[in-house]
Order: sequence, then C-alpha cells, then structure tokens
Amino acid sequence: MLYTVKDLSKLGNVTIKTLHHYHKIGLLLPEQISHSGYRLYGRKELERLQHILFYRALDFPLKEIKKLLDSEPDRLSLLLKQKALLLERMRRTEQLVRTINESITFTEKGAIMDESQMFKGFQSEEEWKKALEEQSAYLKENYGVDLMEEKTIDIQEMNVSAQEATSFIQAMAQALTTGVKFDDEHVQRLMKKHIEFLNSHGHETQPEQFAQQSRFFLNDDFHRNMLEDQQTGLSYYLCIAAETFAAHHTDKI
Repeated sequence: MLYTVKDLSKLGNVTIKTLHHYHKIGLLLPEQISHSGYRLYGRKELERLQHILFYRALDFPLKEIKKLLDSEPDRLSLLLKQKALLLERMRRTEQLVRTINESITFTEKGAIMDESQMFKGFQSEEEWKKALEEQSAYLKENYGVDLMEEKTIDIQEMNVSAQEATSFIQAMAQALTTGVKFDDEHVQRLMKKHIEFLNSHGHETQPEQFAQQSRFFLNDDFHRNMLEDQQTGLSYYLCIAAETFAAHHTDKI
C-alpha cells in the first residue's frame, strides 16, 4: 500500500510542510514519485517516520536523527534503543515530579527544603557535556571555539539557563506563528527580559551584542537549522527582532 503526503500527515500527526522539509534534507524520502509529481510512501517510510517522531519526542536534532537512522537499518534494534531512551526519560521525569511534589510540600508548610534534595532529577554534568557535544565539535572545527574548555559545569546554573532559553525561544516561535510583528511591544518585552536574564546570570550581553549573535545564528547553517527545526522562519524573525531592539536601546541594560 502506498500513502500520499496527506495520508502520512494524518497518520503521523505532522504537517505536510514538515514532511516536505524531511524530504528536502534527505531524512524521509518517498518510495516513489508519481507521473503527476505526487510523493508516495510505502511501509518502510511509514516505519522510518515513526522512528523520527520517537527521536523528536526525545528532543534529538534532525541532523542527528538522520545519522542514527542511516547507521542502524535494523528496525528492532532501533526500537529497542528508542525504548531504552524513553524509559530513561520517564525515570528522570518521575524523579522530577517527586522533587517538585516535595518542594510544594515544604513550601506549603513554610519549611526550608534541604539543598541536596532540591535538584534531584536534573541533568548531570556528564549529560550536559553529551548534550553540548555536537555543537561544541562544530564550533571548534569551524570557529576554533571550544565549549568544553571549562572542565566543570555548574549544573544548577545550566538548568536555569536552559529553562530560560527554552522559554524565550518558544515564546518567540509562538509570536511568529500567531502573526505578531517583530517590532511589536510584546516581542520587544521578551527580548528585554531575556537580555536582562543573561546579564543577571553572568553572561554580560548588551542589545547590540545580542543582535550580532542573532545575525550569526541566521548566517550559520548549524545554528540556523536548530532554530528552523523549531519553527520555519524563526532564525530570521529572531534576528530582525533583536536588531530592532538594539536600534532602540543603545544604553546598557
């Protein structure tokens, strides 16, 4: 049985635009293209899409997913590996839920929670280094910048910073998808709040510097793809919003 892009979109609960993007980057190719130009997918492509979506649920970048799928053609092996990853994610999430429940209990009682109990379930230094491995290797090879030059990682600070960065990018993506203009007051407030956070957490960044960094993300394939994987057009939107903010905020924040 063959499936059209529309069929596959409904089965996998993904947009047709996403499937076209997967085809463009070689992640999910159709079994054949009809004389009329329609993409047609078979059972193997259906199974590959399932693997892609499992990895996406685990927050793997598309580039890494392609490498993993291309290097491991055996479906059972892939399923077992993905199951192990999902179970580990579940274990960590369960621990985080226990930690937050304990935090709620202590807060309701007006008691002080022991510091050693406050961060159970958050990523370890080893996990953070692994998460940064691909980006670090890319920056070192192309720009001579080594993210791993600092041997120790402040786990608490990394978790807080990662949460803020995720929240900021998601808010910007939401603004883009809902049609909010890059110079809108809401978007500019998001920008101001994020830069203030960076400065208050030891990452001295002024509007002009943040705008330059956003322009770098737009022009660099690796970082542009990281943003575009989350929302098409996000890298350009972020860059123009940052440059607009910088143009109106020349004083230090």
